[in-house]
Amino acid sequence: MNNPEGLKSFQQSLSGLPQWASERILQQINQLTDYEPAIGIMGKTGAGKSSLCNALFAGEVSPVSDVAACTREPLRFCLQVGERVMTLVDLPGVGESRSRDAEYAALYRQQLPRLDLVLWLIKADDRALAVDEHFYRRVIGEAYRHKVLFVISQSDKTEPTSGNGQLSTAQKQNISHKIGLLHELFQPVHPVCAVSVRARWGLRIMAERMIRCLPREASSPVVAQLQSPFRTTAVQEKARNDFGETVSAVLDAVSAFPLIPAPVRSVIQAVRTTVVSVARAVWNFFF
Repeated sequence: MNNPEGLKSFQQSLSGLPQWASERILQQINQLTDYEPAIGIMGKTGAGKSSLCNALFAGEVSPVSDVAACTREPLRFCLQVGERVMTLVDLPGVGESRSRDAEYAALYRQQLPRLDLVLWLIKADDRALAVDEHFYRRVIGEAYRHKVLFVISQSDKTEPTSGNGQLSTAQKQNISHKIGLLHELFQPVHPVCAVSVRARWGLRIMAERMIRCLPREASSPVVAQLQSPFRTTAVQEKARNDFGETVSAVLDAVSAFPLIPAPVRSVIQAVRTTVVSVARAVWNFFF
């Protein structure tokens, strides 16, 4: 935990506990503040994966794995803002090579447990979705549906194109139809997003939905990676509350240790509300 002011506030709120108990709690809170999220991004060639990541995230991107690496290992990129690190995993799009789809299925099954979220990009003008639907049902399945956020990319290419860089009313209506179609085909857990990086359209809503889809421990570190226009009040409040809840879960976990003396357990429960309030109050120090 490399923030002395935030650390001091936590230490004060835990001062009624034995040193070993407060150290155990601080150690686990430290792991939360240093959590390194991993987000997968998939889509067919030309879906605009790189441009979307560059538009959303502020960190400098550097490759972690070699392009010539084994095809079973997807490309991994490190995204860094200051000392904060996040991994983007570039997953291959399905349906482009039937011979490779079986290999991709094995790759996805290997990667999905390690990822906090998968952004599944579908081009606004892509109508060949049967393979995507089959792959979603067979490989993603019930176990990982909650990890997938569908994103309609390049919405400015939706017919009828206006050519003036802005989305017309007719385009927006057709995008709404496409969103409805994807909900019908995939029955996703999370609402489908639609964006246009070129027109700077839909990105703020997508960033908010992405933060809502993430597991609680990942939302704050991802917010720290967002470009400043997307660090909205709603986004920061969601992450702040998530951080408070994860700290609360840490206290519950330590309290549930089998050998904890009953008086110590009582003190942990007594300071719980205060510690969670501190977590929310010092969120800005860490993220």
